[in-house]
Amino acid sequence: MFREMRRKRQLLAEEESRKILEQCTAGVLAVAGDDDYPYAVPISYVYREGRLYVHSALTGHKIDGLKRNPRVSFCIVAQDEIVPQKFTTCFRSVIVFGKARIVEDEQECRQILRWLGAKYAPGQEENCEEEIRQQIARTAVIEITAEHITGKEAIEIVRAREEKATV
Repeated sequence: MFREMRRKRQLLAEEESRKILEQCTAGVLAVAGDDDYPYAVPISYVYREGRLYVHSALTGHKIDGLKRNPRVSFCIVAQDEIVPQKFTTCFRSVIVFGKARIVEDEQECRQILRWLGAKYAPGQEENCEEEIRQQIARTAVIEITAEHITGKEAIEIVRAREEKATV
């Protein structure tokens, strides 16, 4: 169902892709937008055991798109270093293809919001609980179950690693 990467040498190991998902703080969520235009929006997230979690307003373009079609993609750029003298970019990125659902259970929503709070405001548990209490009624929580994860890095990074290994 999902395309294979053409440049297999640049394919990140699954473990490395998951590590990037766990460590990065922002990605771009793409949903089926209005009139068949893709809608991509930068968003904060937390990744746990093959699932991405994000929060949102209860209504809007993103929610409408998810209700229309639960299939999404989520892209993270973990490294982006321009190398002008070589007319290239040293990059590392991950793309997740998956299905999204709006979490309905309030206790599940609260737990996910706690995970987000712990990631983005470590040590602020009490403040996080108060924020959740105040915002839960107007917050949607979205779970994206990964169906396919692929990571890629620039050929220059691959070559540098291979060169280092032969020294």
